[in-house]
Order: sequence, then structure tokens, then C-alpha cells
Amino acid sequence: MRAWIFFLLCLAGKALAAPQEALPDETEVIEDPTTEEPVGANPVQVEVGEFEEPTEDVEEIVAENPCQNHHCKHGKVCEVDDNNSPMCVCQDPSSCPATSGVFEKVCGTDNKTYDSSCHFFATKCTLEGTKKGHKLHLDYIGPCKFIPACLDTELTEFPLRMRDWLKNVLITLYERDEDNNLLTEKQKLKVKKIHENEKRLEAGDHTVELLARDFEKNYNMYIFPVHWQFGQLDQHPIDGYLSHTELAPLRAPLIPMEHCTTRFFEACDLDNDKYIALEEWASCFGIKEREYLPARAGDTQKFPPQGCSNGPGWWGAGEGDAGVTPAAPVP
Repeated sequence: MRAWIFFLLCLAGKALAAPQEALPDETEVIEDPTTEEPVGANPVQVEVGEFEEPTEDVEEIVAENPCQNHHCKHGKVCEVDDNNSPMCVCQDPSSCPATSGVFEKVCGTDNKTYDSSCHFFATKCTLEGTKKGHKLHLDYIGPCKFIPACLDTELTEFPLRMRDWLKNVLITLYERDEDNNLLTEKQKLKVKKIHENEKRLEAGDHTVELLARDFEKNYNMYIFPVHWQFGQLDQHPIDGYLSHTELAPLRAPLIPMEHCTTRFFEACDLDNDKYIALEEWASCFGIKEREYLPARAGDTQKFPPQGCSNGPGWWGAGEGDAGVTPAAPVP
């Protein structure tokens, strides 16, 4: 339970630190390594040669690098062709930054461990246009390991634990939110009611029977946490539906800890259209239909992401998920 809470705290912190308008899932900005950050951004930054004798300034005209603002998807880098035009080419896996820990490793749907997400997407790029490349996705964070099959009884228990976990995550965020950086004021008011309720089941290693009874007795305490988690994931774009890429930041780090994760989210996709609507998400957690949040304006029809694969492995992390941060272990 503590590992789950620690993981979502990292996830929430990362989401709050992210820019308001994210790039499309399949693209990333390739920074020009020759562009230096202006001196002065850091108040204690000292420019090399600051204490040398002053010399006459000579204006230097530097040609703009065509790759500076050119976007390439994960696994590709920008290069300039003979006409000085930017183009995206597959990144050499050997050029990826050296890794320093086991938690940087990722497991692909080919059951192969890659040193990092950079190594994975660079390798996937080299397989573009092949059947193997089409089926290859990032499965979860961490080295590949044996994950047992999820039994029917275990699948029934999964939402009980996850509901309780989401509630406790919000309680923890509320207790630690001294600078209003973790929750909005409106969110804090909702969580405050849960936090101050004397009937609230404290965090702990509870039996599924106790979790089921508490959900029945204190149903209203679980509505907002379930909706809150959906809102945290529904970001690119905010449309009331979770694509596989939006779900990946929760799914990929969770799989090594909860072996029913994949089967649970597959079951949530009731109409099997490869993404999860708010109604499907709420239903998975036992939230009644009348408690669904009002649909956003214009959300009258589902539109699957362009290029979305309908084949096996769709629920693996997508090409836009290289930034998924692994959860560190809790002692």
C-alpha cells in the first residue's frame, strides 16, 4: 500500500510540474545541443572568464539550426539533409544516456528488458515497417519478470484495493499540501470532508471483506477519488476519454506491483474500442451511473486516436510514453 501511495505522489508531482500544453503523444522536442542556456538564469551562475580583463565585443552572427524547433517522435533524432532541411532519423541506441539504476530499465511486450525507455524507442524505430515493430510496445517499468496470470477472484478484489488506495493517496496529498502545489482549493475542500470524517477507514493492510463493507457503508468517500484519478490521466487531450498513452503513466509502473493491472484495464474497456470513457472508468470502480461527472461540452462521441492499433498489445504503453517515471521502492 505504501508503494502505491508513493508512486502516485510521484505521478501527481510530475503532472503538476508539466507544461499546460503537452506535445502530441508521438512527438518530442529535439533540443539543439549547441544552444547554450543564457547566463543569469541561475542567480549563482558564473560565466567562464568573468574575472578576465575586458575585451572589445565582436558581434557574431550564428546561423539558425534547422533542427532547433523541429519535432521528432520518441526513438528518432533530427538531422539536416544536403538541402539544409531538418529530417527525423532513427536514433542509435548506443547514443542513449548511460543508465545508473535498475529502475530506469523497461520491459517491452517482447518480454525483453531494455536499459531505458530511450533504448527501447530507439530499437523500436529500427523495426518500423515490420510486423515485429508494429506489435512492439513498452509494457511496464522495470526489468522483465514473471507476472502470474490474474485469476477471476483476484480481478474482483483489484478495484477494492485500488479504490482504497486512491482515497488514501488524496488524504496524503491533502496532509502534505502546505504550499497549495498538490491540490487545488476546490479539491482540498472535497478531500477535507473525507479527511475529517470519523467513519473513514484508516490506511492499512485490510482484508477484502473489510474493504467491501467500508465501500458499502461509506460509498460517498470513494466517488471523488475515482473521478480525481481519471482527471489526472485525462490530459492529452482533455476530452473525457483515456487513450492507451494517457493511461500508461498509471499502468506501466503499477504492473510489477499488481499483476491484475492489465486484465483490469482491458475489462474496463466495455465496448472494446481501445480507450476508456469516463462512464466505463467509473463503472469499473463500482461508481453508480447517477454519480458520473457531467460530460464536457462537445464530448458526444468517441474518437479513437489516429493511427491507433487495434491489434494485440494495444494496452502496452504507446510511443508517447517515454517520459513515464518509475516508482521508487518504499523501504
